[in-house]
Amino acid sequence: MNLLQYAESQLSPKVNHPSFKAGDTVTVHYQIKEGDKMRIQQFTGVVIQRRGHDSVETFTVRKMSNGVGVERIFPTNTPFIEKIEVKKHGVVRRARIFYLRKLTGKKARIQERIQTSDSAE
Repeated sequence: MNLLQYAESQLSPKVNHPSFKAGDTVTVHYQIKEGDKMRIQQFTGVVIQRRGHDSVETFTVRKMSNGVGVERIFPTNTPFIEKIEVKKHGVVRRARIFYLRKLTGKKARIQERIQTSDSAE
């Protein structure tokens, strides 16, 4: 391990977010500083991509707000993210679902992945 990787591993904050991927619907609780006050803002949408690795990883969340598509890029290893809640696991066949930008209404729906339980036997 070279010196740069060692410094990144020591300085990057250790976060425990749930596992999620493109197509999942998540709610990101993000700290916003306004003047000298801090508040938590929630951003709920579909993850359209994850990119990067280790300390430079980011993910993009897209939502529709009053008929306008809004995308926000969050760094994964930031201390400003309070928590990430995974609402639904979606079924997509791509790692980056940019085709969702062109779709509106019912066409923009993503199928939900059904969790199977083996305890029903």
